[in-house]
Amino acid sequence: MGFKCGIVGLPNVGKSTLFNALTETAAAQAANYPFCTIEPNVGEVAVPDKRLEVLAALAKSATIVPTRLTFVDIAGLVRGASKGEGLGNQFLANIREVDAIVHVVRCFEDTDVTHVEGRIDPIADIETVETELMLADLESLERRVDGLSKKAKGNDKEAKEQLDLVNRALALLREGKPARLTERKPEEERAYHMLGLLTALPVLYVCNVEEASAANGNGYSRKVEGRAKEEGAAAIVISAKIEAEIAVLAREERDDYLAAVGLKEAGLDRLIRAGYALLDLLTFFTAGPKETRAWTVTRGTKAPQAAGVIHTDFEHGFIRAETIAYDDYGACGGEVGARDAGKMRLEGKDYVVQDGDVLHVRFSPQ
Repeated sequence: MGFKCGIVGLPNVGKSTLFNALTETAAAQAANYPFCTIEPNVGEVAVPDKRLEVLAALAKSATIVPTRLTFVDIAGLVRGASKGEGLGNQFLANIREVDAIVHVVRCFEDTDVTHVEGRIDPIADIETVETELMLADLESLERRVDGLSKKAKGNDKEAKEQLDLVNRALALLREGKPARLTERKPEEERAYHMLGLLTALPVLYVCNVEEASAANGNGYSRKVEGRAKEEGAAAIVISAKIEAEIAVLAREERDDYLAAVGLKEAGLDRLIRAGYALLDLLTFFTAGPKETRAWTVTRGTKAPQAAGVIHTDFEHGFIRAETIAYDDYGACGGEVGARDAGKMRLEGKDYVVQDGDVLHVRFSPQ
């Protein structure tokens, strides 16, 4: 399990170039005209984690299986997309299936690359896309009110609760505010998620800058970072051109190239780290002679549910998890050394999995 990001933005902001670079494929057609992405392109990348190699060496694993990050490249939205302009309706539906929105914003000037609005203004671009997403949410919720109201009058408890959530979200959307600002209790989170609201999804802004600004950003990207801070979103600076150049290099040449342009790491690594923080995700591991594998769960996940990510039978028949912290696993030379040093813990159903835990699940087949 990793997480799924929908890449959105206006046409010609560098979305498909970034998608191609991040997934190291030419699956998305990067072309200088709107709507070149006719179908949503899906690409998966391995999440880089240096701990995997350490664990695999100690466990003498035959293979290493990293966790995966899925990118969905969605065609450029334009003003009126919520009403079907461009290819709006088709692609708004695709966004509903992701865990987070990666909003690529043009923060570079280039007379050879046209802008659909005829000017470079990243904040206005953000507002155009966000407005279309809010209008789509507004229409979606308004269609549900009558049906829910009828059920609520018939003393349908679930309908009453859902109608209350819908009305709270509608009040915000009618004020021009995204649904993610809706106040809700922890116990309402699942029902709220089921509404499938586009503006309820976490947002990571990717400021696509020219190569010279890749290390420190520019005036445009700083405006986006300020906007992100105000709304509790995340923002990172990436040069899609640099990422595209890195993608075709041999892996051993990439570090030298990055150093030459003043970067310490590739944009993919920064994007993943920002995405994990935004979604509050962590990684735990399983390690043995067959394989060392990384698994991704939300912070706060308890051991049985983490075991269920490995296999549903593990959750249903969960007994305990033999747990070793990554640092202890390395310091003690592996599982046997950690056990002999008293660093292996037996954790039960209430244990909250921590980042870097190496788990061995004991379960009873159902």
